[in-house]
Amino acid sequence: MSAIMPTYFSQVPIAFSKGAGSWLWDEAGNAYLDGLTGIAVCGLGHCPPAITEVICAQASTLIHTSNTYWVTHQQRLAQKLCAVAGMDQVYFGNSGAEANEAALKLTRSYARKKGIASPLILSMEGSFHGRSMGTLSISGTPRIREGFEPYGDNARYVPINDLHALQQAVLTDQARLVAIIIEPVQGDGGIMIASHAYLQAIRALCDKYDLLMIVDEIQSGIGRTGRWFAHQWAGIQPDIMTLAKALANGLPIGACLSHGKANDLFKPGKHGCTFGGGPLVSAVALAVIETMERDNLVNRAEALGVYLLEHLQVRLSAILGVQAIRAKGLMIGIVLDRNAFAIMPIALKHKVLFNIVANTVVRLLPALTMSYADADELVERVANCIEEFYRLTAEF
Repeated sequence: MSAIMPTYFSQVPIAFSKGAGSWLWDEAGNAYLDGLTGIAVCGLGHCPPAITEVICAQASTLIHTSNTYWVTHQQRLAQKLCAVAGMDQVYFGNSGAEANEAALKLTRSYARKKGIASPLILSMEGSFHGRSMGTLSISGTPRIREGFEPYGDNARYVPINDLHALQQAVLTDQARLVAIIIEPVQGDGGIMIASHAYLQAIRALCDKYDLLMIVDEIQSGIGRTGRWFAHQWAGIQPDIMTLAKALANGLPIGACLSHGKANDLFKPGKHGCTFGGGPLVSAVALAVIETMERDNLVNRAEALGVYLLEHLQVRLSAILGVQAIRAKGLMIGIVLDRNAFAIMPIALKHKVLFNIVANTVVRLLPALTMSYADADELVERVANCIEEFYRLTAEF
């Protein structure tokens, strides 16, 4: 019996011992093509030399001091992040959930500033913002919320891209509403993409009614969609933005960034984190950003995403069960016509890594550095998996 709590019901029975680029090797030496990158974490691929070098150098110099003192790499990282995001201030934690918890606390401070005693946040159906009690309370996915009630009356949900429902919700709850939170691309929700017009409408409503616009870029940020941050496609500026996942290419880090009216809402002693923004992770995150700038990886993600989408459309066109392919850069969802969890053992057989979200969607989140040859191989292996899946279910 495992001593690990059984929280991951769909764990695949395989352990990896090493990785390089877009490939992983299991303990028996078998190679697997990685189309998931640790769920959008290893954006530069596995063990990129530039990042490994920084990890080794910093680990041999200084790992931790605490935020009682200035951390030079943290200061530099904050300045770099604000520069590429057009934001003003940063709070560092260890995860996406922590980043969103910080955003939630900022909304409470904002509510107190406005004299709102019982603040409300508007969120999207199908959204996923974390598994802490606070982030569960604003996540619009029932399956992850069930069993941990009650959450209190602090959130409302509207369908993504439904402008009428959004406007009605704002008008209905105007007296209590303090913020609207959205993922520009819902990863766990099945690669549901917010339209540019919808994001612009949220920005306009937040300006009109003095609300905070919170953009959760935890999965879509750090270049994955072909822009530094997915909301930049719509030409908008959020008041709060949250990051994690790919920021340090595998080391745990989260960031909550503020702009304009969201600045200076935290006062000394009102929030903090023991490990957040430490010397090691900050040095690595800084190296990630510098590597992406040097190698022009944001633009490469856009081009590679177009390439993968076009080739997937051609390769999967004859499979009747494939209903759609949703894509924004290197966030790709292949929508099947039935529950797809049974495809995971098939993927293991074909030695390719992806996962299933929203029950029916094959999600691909490959590295921004994936070669075009590996991209071709990814298309072929994924297509083979889907074809075999439908053969086994005896329906095409």
